Amino acid sequence: MHAFDVIGDPVRRRILELLTDGEHASGAVVEVITAEFGLTQAAVSQHLKVLRDSGFATVRAEGQRRLYALDPQPFAEMDAWLDRFRMFWSHRLDALATEVARGKRGRRQEEP
Repeated sequence: MHAFDVIGDPVRRRILELLTDGEHASGAVVEVITAEFGLTQAAVSQHLKVLRDSGFATVRAEGQRRLYALDPQPFAEMDAWLDRFRMFWSHRLDALATEVARGKRGRRQEEP
């Protein structure tokens, strides 16, 4: 499965967001995803499997618990691929930053 197909799913994106805070037990992930998306434990387990198989997440056993964590490698590969396209939006972001700074400066000058 292509990396963008993996992260194209909102459930998997949410799981990845959870894992940005560090390792999470599979039960904790299931609890959050079930509450937010109404999925069964089996469905969440399938999403975790996709993340593992595609390299986005690692899992380690700690007793009976399974702890999931992010693996940065696929993100680095996606970032490298996206780098070819940054030129199309980076100048617009720079222009936005300039306008935001102008607005802040203007508000400061208007203050009594």
